[in-house]
Amino acid sequence: MNKIKRTVYDREFKLMVINLYLSGKAASSVAEDMDLDKSMVRRWVREHNKYQDNNFQGNGNVIMTDSEEEIYRLKQELKQVKIERDILKKAVGIFSKSDSTNMNL
Repeated sequence: MNKIKRTVYDREFKLMVINLYLSGKAASSVAEDMDLDKSMVRRWVREHNKYQDNNFQGNGNVIMTDSEEEIYRLKQELKQVKIERDILKKAVGIFSKSDSTNMNL
């Protein structure tokens, strides 16, 4: 199995790319000059605008505010509850079918 090696860019490099973009250069031009994909440049700019000083803390993980953490936790909880609800719906459907067949006997 061949592993694809990911290129890791440090915070200073990302900030340099962002500053080039913010100085008026097009994302495609910055990307070409720095040998990057233009979508990566745009993503870094978007993250920088959203998280300001908390961006690019390492390993691709951004530091979330308390409210962002709460929203993330609630979304995960909602996802789990929906799965449990769907399982219960299927179980009710199965048991109600078996109950109706037993009444007909």
